[in-house]
Amino acid sequence: MSNWNRRTFLRRSAHAAALSTLPWSDAVVAATATPKTTTFPKDFHWGASTSAMQIEGSPYADGGGRSIWAAYEAKPGNIKDGSTNWVADDEYHRYAEDIARMSDLGINSYRFSIGWPRVLPQGKGQANEAGLAYYDKVIDALLAAKITPFATVFHFDYPDALQREGGWLNPDSSKWLADYAHLLARRYSDRVTDWLTINEPNIFWGLGAEAGATPPSLRLAAADLAQGAHNLLLGHGRSVQAIRAAARRPVKVGLPFAGMFSIPASASPQDVAAAGSASFSVEKRTVIPLQPPMTMMNNSWWLDPIYLGHYPSEGYRLFPTAEKLATPGDMRIIHQPVDYCAVNLYFAPTVRAGGDGQPELVPDSPTAPRSHYGWPITPELLYWAPKLLAQRYKKPILITENGISLADAPGEDGKVHDPQRIAFLNSYLGAYKRAHLEGVPLAGYFHWSLLDNWEFNQGYLERFGLIYVDRETQKRTVKDSAYRYREIIQAHGANV
Repeated sequence: MSNWNRRTFLRRSAHAAALSTLPWSDAVVAATATPKTTTFPKDFHWGASTSAMQIEGSPYADGGGRSIWAAYEAKPGNIKDGSTNWVADDEYHRYAEDIARMSDLGINSYRFSIGWPRVLPQGKGQANEAGLAYYDKVIDALLAAKITPFATVFHFDYPDALQREGGWLNPDSSKWLADYAHLLARRYSDRVTDWLTINEPNIFWGLGAEAGATPPSLRLAAADLAQGAHNLLLGHGRSVQAIRAAARRPVKVGLPFAGMFSIPASASPQDVAAAGSASFSVEKRTVIPLQPPMTMMNNSWWLDPIYLGHYPSEGYRLFPTAEKLATPGDMRIIHQPVDYCAVNLYFAPTVRAGGDGQPELVPDSPTAPRSHYGWPITPELLYWAPKLLAQRYKKPILITENGISLADAPGEDGKVHDPQRIAFLNSYLGAYKRAHLEGVPLAGYFHWSLLDNWEFNQGYLERFGLIYVDRETQKRTVKDSAYRYREIIQAHGANV
């Protein structure tokens, strides 16, 4: 056994010993004791993710409307490279060829979002038939390729017309989203059985309404922040109700959340407990550089109402007015049954137990590996976050985003060699599989992203895709990492 393998074996054995002290459910304990396979679950979703704003382009084609990003993009300095998403990956015209590439790679599930302003140019009222018809074509092409569509109802492209009516502070805002979700389910649920309501509400509301770093570019006080978050959660709950009410076939529904987790510095029970405490503490967190800590950037303020039916009581210190919002009727709406715990995971800080037993941040090493974006590489996140989520919320885990930005470019042979992304896939999926082997129920994995795309404030500076996109010609080049992903899918994860 090599030194690396010996260290890995000892670390994993210590992890298993530490985990035995945690209060897992009986089902998880039983599965942990007797793993039956070295692959991922039988019906696992091997997927890739995108969003309408980031790949489609042509936002105003065929009657499409304005999102809150329209004016924001036009202001110099807001987008780092000065770009807009008006072209993006031209997926509006190229969806068929990219679905064919997915099929060739063995991807069996595809998470995409439906453009709210494309379908409802005013955010409500009269639907745009041309926009609805576009997604008919996308869905039909996916099904023809034997790829399961996962439709996200709202992914950051909030209609500008609704923002002018107060946005998420308007008392009717949750009903606007639910009406939109009902429209989509009525149209597509004969073919789409997997639905996701709101992408990363903590990011959308935290960056957009607390930090003012993205549209709608607000800096709200605590009371308004709590009101908007509550309305977003009501929007989720009402949308779950609307999707189920309109569904023509049995459906599964979830909410893809931006996970704000910590990982333990060691496998000691004290450090493991500290990581769990930090992961579900309602505290201010710094997520992006040069921004102050944000109250919206935590897990439990958003997830406890969805899965447990109540806000975490400690959160009322940050949001004292929210206690009056949490009426039994509202909490029943928010606490709708969902089918999986969907989460977007990229990186996490490391913590240890301090002298008083409380979580203490462990500084990153100056030589620690990072992505082109500057995010640390922390594969253990895909082990610890599913463990912690399964323990607290008792739902199957669906990773709806996970990926790495790199400075990809074609080599002299015209191919894109990205060994760092291959290493990323191997290590992150290896950690995810460990969680499965120790009894955590897993539903799937969606790599972010299928294509190099438009990354909001970053413009085209970051490349997350499995497929390289030339910005001038729109030529696609499948990267080496995509072929590695195909190997992993074919082996059902036995080779990570």
